[in-house]
Amino acid sequence: MAERLSVSAPDGAYPIMIAPGALAAIGAPDYAVGGAPAAIITNDSIAALYADRLRSLLPDATLIAIPDGEAYKTLATVALLYDRLIAAKLDRAATVIAFGGGVVGDIAGFAAATYLRGVRFVQVPTSLLAMVDSSVGGKVGVDLPQGKNLVGAFKQPAAVIIDPDLLATLPDRERRCGMAEIIKHGLIGDPGLLDWIGRAPTPENDAALVRRAVQVKIEVVQRDPYEQGERAHLNLGHTFGHAIEIISGFAFAHGEAVAIGLVAAAQLSTAIGVADASLVDRVKAWVESVGLPVSMGALDADAVYAAMGTDKKKSAGRLRFVVLRDLGRPEVVEGVDAALVIDVLKGISG
Repeated sequence: MAERLSVSAPDGAYPIMIAPGALAAIGAPDYAVGGAPAAIITNDSIAALYADRLRSLLPDATLIAIPDGEAYKTLATVALLYDRLIAAKLDRAATVIAFGGGVVGDIAGFAAATYLRGVRFVQVPTSLLAMVDSSVGGKVGVDLPQGKNLVGAFKQPAAVIIDPDLLATLPDRERRCGMAEIIKHGLIGDPGLLDWIGRAPTPENDAALVRRAVQVKIEVVQRDPYEQGERAHLNLGHTFGHAIEIISGFAFAHGEAVAIGLVAAAQLSTAIGVADASLVDRVKAWVESVGLPVSMGALDADAVYAAMGTDKKKSAGRLRFVVLRDLGRPEVVEGVDAALVIDVLKGISG
């Protein structure tokens, strides 16, 4: 049974469709192009699996495949997209459709926000991580050599189409990465969601899991669309996680680094005295139960801390961390002593 959610955004509401088989709606006027010129942006790996199906659903759309991976989430890739969009003669009536995971959605969304000063944008996430997190809320952008997501925009999608059937081709590692964001949503806004993470991965169970996780994201971004306050809670584990990604040379995938970051955030919560010590064991147990790492291995704690210096979530030059007083009770803290943070990082080493 299809679920239709709605997100209220500053420039109008947009629908989210969640259902097995929902990809077939990509040509419907309410969700995707409805006869307007379109470009589908995906990556090489996903194009190999779905290009024929996409062409059958949208035969007149321009299909653009970019290289796969965080390493290509750059301004250079966006420039290539501009060239392809111009070559396809797409005008301001066009729709850009992101068909892929979080990297594709971020790059395609940034291109859509800036090409001809902005064209219509639709998210069709293919990874669990993108379904429950990055496809909703309008944050798009690219990385710079100095850090992740340092260039970006707010570009609300016109629609989001979530088809759990697409997860059938998702590698196991990528599914685990998506579970990190689901655990995060449970920790900050819906502790009952944590009881769902061990359910069998059927399309119906996935649809229910995604819907509940997406609802947490919807409620937060509606209250704080431009990350002026509460929306920062969605960064639980990310200040640690982004730095771990960078120092590992992206050997840790985003979801893996966030999972480690969730453990680090729990440890920081207890170290500064806002949470009970049992929180760390509970967070570790949820992370380990889905096969995600709880340690950053041999990465140097001082180097990881130094990498946090380029984090875009700093305020007045000071690092900001999301911590937990308890399940469902996140808050932002600033001015944490560097030695304490480094001790936390050493605690997730080895």
